[in-house]
Amino acid sequence: MTSAAPTETSRLAFHYRGFRFFWLTTLLVGFSVQIMSVSIAWQIYDVTGNVFLLGLVGLSLFLPALVLILVTGLTADRFNRRAIMAVCLGVEFGCALGFLAFAHAHAHEVWPIFAILVALGTARAFWSPAAQSLAPNLVPPEALSNAITINASAWQFAAIMGPAAGGLLYGLGPEVPFGTGALLLLIAMVCVVLIPKPAQRSVGQATSLETIFGGFRYIFSNKVVLGAISLDMFAVLMGGAVALLPVYTKDILHAGPEELGLLRAAPGIGAIAMSLWLTRFPVRDHAGKVLFLFVGLFGLFTVIFGLSTTAWLSIPALALVGAADMVSVTIRETIMQLWTPEAVRGRVNAVNSVFIGASNELGEFRAGTVAHFLGPVAAVVIGGVGAMAVAVTWSRLFPQLRNQRTLDRRMAD
Repeated sequence: MTSAAPTETSRLAFHYRGFRFFWLTTLLVGFSVQIMSVSIAWQIYDVTGNVFLLGLVGLSLFLPALVLILVTGLTADRFNRRAIMAVCLGVEFGCALGFLAFAHAHAHEVWPIFAILVALGTARAFWSPAAQSLAPNLVPPEALSNAITINASAWQFAAIMGPAAGGLLYGLGPEVPFGTGALLLLIAMVCVVLIPKPAQRSVGQATSLETIFGGFRYIFSNKVVLGAISLDMFAVLMGGAVALLPVYTKDILHAGPEELGLLRAAPGIGAIAMSLWLTRFPVRDHAGKVLFLFVGLFGLFTVIFGLSTTAWLSIPALALVGAADMVSVTIRETIMQLWTPEAVRGRVNAVNSVFIGASNELGEFRAGTVAHFLGPVAAVVIGGVGAMAVAVTWSRLFPQLRNQRTLDRRMAD
């Protein structure tokens, strides 16, 4: 069931009022996260000069999701998802004010920043499954693929523009980016409140081990959903090259910070371009085969980037990496949401969120470790070949996913 649906079912997500506010919330939160992330990293390094502490930032944000995985998904299934999102944004708003107070105090101890980061990570842990599970309640199944595509483009746009905005705002004063982030979160809270209340069937069972582990049980019993989630995890684990971009820029391309900025923006630009294409020409048939094809292309373009020694080839290669990833994200997320029953959707999305976070963190660790022993080129090329191998292997391990033609349960080869 949808909120404020038009008289005729539309495949365009923006035709639904609830989704329009949901998308605007995503955009505002994405900008806030990017602006504050750049500023937090700069502030920690400015105060301490310790590179190791920068690595702990991501860990502080990821660990709460891992520790609370059995709680966050169940909460999204048991309680009003809009309310959960609003509460999480309230906590994030408080964290932004905490960062603002720390910056204003010009403190020389950074442990308060990490305490705030843990609180922020906890809020994000509850936010992610609630937000991901709310989208299918706001649009009909026919519009869900379009909704996932344009919602992902909001994150990509924030990822491109947010860091630059954060750097410029920090140049005006360390308090400015955190104040801006707090304001964006406040507006996002208003947008969440304006989302019409969607239909959400709550779980009627008493809490037990069976209900707590319901997400894991469903994932491992459904080969299509298991294949989609694990494919993303292992492909990103093998193919991630972002962590090595500074090394590539300086030592391989012999370029400077301007080129690094373009390299970091390239995947997002490619993803946005592809999202525009998918909104006009969505995947209608042979969804499984298209999925594995583009995961393989993700690996191939990663290899091309790894072997490149010039910026004019590296930047387009990374743009194609982002474009291929956007196709696979849209197909995987749409299949996962449409195939997952409403009653366990929050728990399944909680598991998926942790898998994605783990693959990103471990992917950076893999790339850094291989680069340390074999060099950055070998690290990226091996990762790209590994991503292609994952695509081939998973197409054999999960024939149900490979043979799926539409994005829902209606048809398989």
